[in-house]
Amino acid sequence: MNVEKRTKSIDLSHHLSELSKARPVSPLKGLMKYFSQPGILSLAGGLPSPAYFPVSDISANVLVPESFALSPTEPSTSLSWLWKLFGSHNANKEKTQTVTIPKYPAVEGDINLATSLQYGQASAQSQLQDFLKLFISEVYRPAFEDWTALIDTGNTDGWSRAVLTLCNPGEGVLCEEWTYPSAMASMIPFNIKPVAVAMDGLGMKSDDLENLLSQWDPVSRQMPRPHVMYIVPVGQNPSGSTMSVARKKEIYDICVKYDVIIVEDDPYYFLQLGTYTFKADRSPGATPSGKPSADESKRYISTLTPSFLNFDYEGRVIRLDTFSKTIAPGSRLGWFTCTAFFAERLERQGETTTQAPCGFGQALITKILMHWTYDGYIRWLRGLRTEYQQRRNFFVDCLAEEFHLHAVPATAGVWEGCVMYQASSKVKKTTSITDKYSARDRTMFSFVPPTAGMFVWMRLHLDQHPSFAPGDEDTLETKLWTKLAENRVLFGPGWMFAANAMVGGSENNDSGHFRVSFSNCEFADLKKAVTTFGRVIREFFQEGDL
Repeated sequence: MNVEKRTKSIDLSHHLSELSKARPVSPLKGLMKYFSQPGILSLAGGLPSPAYFPVSDISANVLVPESFALSPTEPSTSLSWLWKLFGSHNANKEKTQTVTIPKYPAVEGDINLATSLQYGQASAQSQLQDFLKLFISEVYRPAFEDWTALIDTGNTDGWSRAVLTLCNPGEGVLCEEWTYPSAMASMIPFNIKPVAVAMDGLGMKSDDLENLLSQWDPVSRQMPRPHVMYIVPVGQNPSGSTMSVARKKEIYDICVKYDVIIVEDDPYYFLQLGTYTFKADRSPGATPSGKPSADESKRYISTLTPSFLNFDYEGRVIRLDTFSKTIAPGSRLGWFTCTAFFAERLERQGETTTQAPCGFGQALITKILMHWTYDGYIRWLRGLRTEYQQRRNFFVDCLAEEFHLHAVPATAGVWEGCVMYQASSKVKKTTSITDKYSARDRTMFSFVPPTAGMFVWMRLHLDQHPSFAPGDEDTLETKLWTKLAENRVLFGPGWMFAANAMVGGSENNDSGHFRVSFSNCEFADLKKAVTTFGRVIREFFQEGDL
């Protein structure tokens, strides 16, 4: 679909849940549209006087958009954390600029606390709405013309609203076989169940989706054919995969064929890290201009995989975005991009639940974005990508130093089509192990370096454990996880992410898994964690400290 030839969305009102159909405009919130009219004398609502708000203004020292480099600033090695610890803080002192939000605006239309801290509608403040509309039109470029933006308190809130707006009890939601557990936890108590679709190295498999929907038997399945999909296409949580343009188009066409609404949860969209290469094979890339510019913004956006919105000519995509990964999760601020029809129903739900996001957070983020401008925010995102890319590279480099990594093509399963690294012990020259569990041959775990996001997804080769028997996978995974925890290292246990297991089914295959985050710890702690993991997993596989 040529996005330059946008069409209007089609009528998808039949997808609304009975709850959403029954939800009227909030009696009090319905009056809010009149409150902002010039000259209105409002004695209708119970609005506190802003004169009694105990904050005269708020100020923040905000980092400049070009705070982070656009290419790695030093070699990513296991000792580079020393440079970061002792060298970078002095060499790269934070550069900030002060922004201030007064209680009352000096100029009409300025962000102010009298408005931001007052009761408000469940839609964004006007300045934030304007910024989001510009951002969406430049970055995502929806293929239908009657789209709009609606704020929420982050993607968890966004998904909770979406699933209750679209699904009735007893229905199912299509999702990847490994998926974000909190998203499923928000719907399962309402008797809305996950329906797992197989994955490969690009995420959800389109052929499996087609087979599932075409062969759906509502009697044996005890539910109608699903009409809603939940999907994390970039930095898939937990696998770290990124869906290709071709795969997205295939999935979209299938959803059109079977009339499925796509809820695109995309918190890691701007952490597209590219393919990992070993440090010996890396070469410094050319560093584009460090300052914000319209040309560099366009160049950067062209490197990002398109959103489902870019192919959506019917208006069946509800996209979830968040500032949690790009500014701060404590801001509790995100937004929907969808048709005006869906936005109106989602807003009705927000009016009687979360209402509007916190006024302090909304005002401050809006002020930062206006201070940076659109091109400044894009420059900030470009720097973040480099920072997380360095973290990903460093963590995998540490694994490569702790273990022997053998590259093999993955021919099946969640990494099908990718180069997979099988990890075994590095054997010292003095080692003389000759039994059948030789450290040279035994693969303890495997992984594919993520192309986006914050996580490495590890598959544990528990069938290589000396005491393994079929059916021991969950027990052995838990034992290894517990041994790591006792050694003060915490990984995410894989069973948490298995869609089938969330509704009482079996886990997805015959091996254990860990999800490991590289996003938060200091580099020294990442190195220490990998060293501890190496020692513990060797002991677990009864190889000793080789």
